[in-house]
Amino acid sequence: MSASSTAALVAATGLLFASPQARAQAPEPPKASEPPVIQASEEGFTLSSADKAFVLKLRGQLQGDGRFFLEDPDRTGTNTFIVRRMRPILDGTLFGFIDFRFMPDFGLGQSIIQDAYLDFRPGEWVRLRAGRFKTPFGLELLQSDMDNPFIERSLTVDLVPNRDEGLELHGEGEGGRWQYSLAVVNGDPDGASTDANTDDSFDLVARVFALPFKGREPSFLQALGLGVAVTRGLQFGTATNTGLAPWRSPGQQVIFSYLSNADTGETVTAHGQHLRFSPQGHFYLGSFGILAEYVRSSQEVQVADGRARLRHHAWQTAVSWVFGGKASFEGARPAKPFDPKTLQGGALEVAARYHALDVDDAAFPRFANPARSVTGAKGFGVATTFAFNRRVRFALNFHRTNYEGGAPDGDRAPENALLSRFQLTF
Repeated sequence: MSASSTAALVAATGLLFASPQARAQAPEPPKASEPPVIQASEEGFTLSSADKAFVLKLRGQLQGDGRFFLEDPDRTGTNTFIVRRMRPILDGTLFGFIDFRFMPDFGLGQSIIQDAYLDFRPGEWVRLRAGRFKTPFGLELLQSDMDNPFIERSLTVDLVPNRDEGLELHGEGEGGRWQYSLAVVNGDPDGASTDANTDDSFDLVARVFALPFKGREPSFLQALGLGVAVTRGLQFGTATNTGLAPWRSPGQQVIFSYLSNADTGETVTAHGQHLRFSPQGHFYLGSFGILAEYVRSSQEVQVADGRARLRHHAWQTAVSWVFGGKASFEGARPAKPFDPKTLQGGALEVAARYHALDVDDAAFPRFANPARSVTGAKGFGVATTFAFNRRVRFALNFHRTNYEGGAPDGDRAPENALLSRFQLTF
């Protein structure tokens, strides 16, 4: 017998014959640590400690799209199949109160970081987010593209900041009855994302959103949500980084851009105050849903010795109906998943949208070329989406957009875009 085994036997024998008081004071043998919990489900793959203080989730998103342009004699659009989004998603929790997300995107033949942030959450009513995240402003943009009934977002996103780097204080209360966000970010151009601050100023963002009847009477108003969002900042561009971005149609064709060297030898840049304002809301009842928002962007720009404050407007209203399930801001929810053996289950969502973009007349011709940039756009879209379950969907959309200006001889030809998508998320 080894010396260590002999010592352990002597200690155990001594404890056996010791008094009850001595046995009570003896240290307890160490407990075996609980094994980690491993799960695999439609929510992804999860590895966590037994107490959930440390969690690692591996999820993903894949969207394969088809774009087809009908009645396009000028060939402004290209018929193509594309991988619109391909995103591995890594979510997790550390020490029970720090959440994180890392989400790159390899869609459209690019490699970019969409989300990369930490969330310090001492409580549901207050969280501090740091890193790169969606700017808390546009309602449709804050809705996940996995849940939007339309393949591409409306014309309002042309005036909405996308993703930015900064700090965000956010939270909710009363079981999600009210939500708020206050953020300090580098400052995005309208309809774009940024990777770094190109000047010494920041944007301030504030948003409040409420579901005042959630958990209350009358019950049919449970999913009525109303909110407002604002941004304010100073933005100053340069010839190489103008602080301005082109705007796109539902078919993802450029329909407006500011003048650049290629046009006149002069470059328009952001130069001064940039304000945005957006009232927004949604309502869902059973199979019916409606979402609406208005966006106003006021931007100071400069080219050579010319300066102006341009005021642009956009709005949209979208309605949807789900057959075989319920409508919600988080997407159509099938009553039961599709069964390929019985060909039963799943849900069909039908949606319609009308939206418009109005460009300030003062933008022409000093800051934008009317022969290449539209002065306004109005369009409608219809969408059908079959949700096999919450994670697998097939969608088919048609969007027609009419333009004012944008061509050397008058109005740009209307865009008739037929879009398709097969989507997998987990």
